[in-house]
Amino acid sequence: MSIYKAKEFNIPKIEGISEKQIEEHLKLYNGYVTHTNKILEQLSKLDKEEGDSYLRSELQRRLGFEFCGMKNHEYYFGALEGGLTPPPEKSLFVEAINKQYGGAKEAKIELEKIAMSRGSGWTILYWDKNAERFQMTWVDEHHLGHLSSLDIIIAIDMWEHAFMVDYLPGEKKKYFESYLEAINWEKIENWFKQAI
Repeated sequence: MSIYKAKEFNIPKIEGISEKQIEEHLKLYNGYVTHTNKILEQLSKLDKEEGDSYLRSELQRRLGFEFCGMKNHEYYFGALEGGLTPPPEKSLFVEAINKQYGGAKEAKIELEKIAMSRGSGWTILYWDKNAERFQMTWVDEHHLGHLSSLDIIIAIDMWEHAFMVDYLPGEKKKYFESYLEAINWEKIENWFKQAI
């Protein structure tokens, strides 16, 4: 029983992030999809019988890690599809960034402060439609620290597995720069439009 299917991403060559790095990272993403399905299958079996409540609760706890690992990576790789593309003219995303941060450069500085945090995790830019503003945060692991009910606009994987083929841990700023310089901003614009 496979509820979720691994997505395929059309990612061209990226300056600063090797094909080997992307290949290895995609294997990890596929593992999250596989494990999400396995956990859901096990939970379904436990629901049909009087199962071990300890096992059920542990599977439920693990589901958040695997599921969010799967979904975060879909934003991460999805933003790279099609290669570097500037935002469209009259971009609503750029307009909102300029309004809140004063410009793309200023927003990038704020995002970088979070990305350069010690430890492994995710740097995520969300849109809060109720407050009509962006929120940036650090998500520990894949599921600890998400801002509930907010839409993900950009998800940058800052775990070492995302850059270890190309960079040492102390060089993660180079990786961060390479990732941002490879984003297809039309995809970001589309996610932003869906969020608002």
